[in-house]
Amino acid sequence: MNKLRTALATAAAAALGLAALATAPAQAAAQPAFLAASQMPPSSTPWAATQVFTGVPENSGVLCAPYKIPAQNTRYREFSTELDTNGVQITTVARTEADAVKLVDTLRGALAGCGLLEQQNPGLQAVSASQGKLAVEEGAWVYSLDTADPQIGISDIHLFSVGRDGRTVTLVRWGQMGDFEDAPLTAFRTTTKTAVNKLH
Repeated sequence: MNKLRTALATAAAAALGLAALATAPAQAAAQPAFLAASQMPPSSTPWAATQVFTGVPENSGVLCAPYKIPAQNTRYREFSTELDTNGVQITTVARTEADAVKLVDTLRGALAGCGLLEQQNPGLQAVSASQGKLAVEEGAWVYSLDTADPQIGISDIHLFSVGRDGRTVTLVRWGQMGDFEDAPLTAFRTTTKTAVNKLH
């Protein structure tokens, strides 16, 4: 399951491969802002955040979408706590707004289909679900992914969101051991709105 968690940390990010549609150099503009550690959903131990890196996370698995992730015009920040709770925000600036819309649609499809993971991982049980749309800028959408491996008795819950402000698309993931009942869905929606509002 550690391998699964590592892949999940940037699984949805793999779909950013369609940013190849938008890999032409973006027009000069201020870089989109990122979430601060304190803006992640509340946890029993404090969140820590890395600096903002250029490109995509190293362990960019192809868990939810089999696309290669281009580093151009993409940046990310990772988050963690002392209790195996973790997250990531990945932001990319598309060449045009039309490309950004297309990327959001692709990411939404990839996140909605994350439950198909069980077909790729025998013995794994995976259930993905849409958790609704948020009214912020050009919109944001929230999804959940509940996974369990009965053979080793471990379950994980992840929340994902993808939102857009003009040409800029951001994806946020939160995850920890546990079930959907353990997920801070309301707080994650607030985190998502904050992430999209901070883009520009």
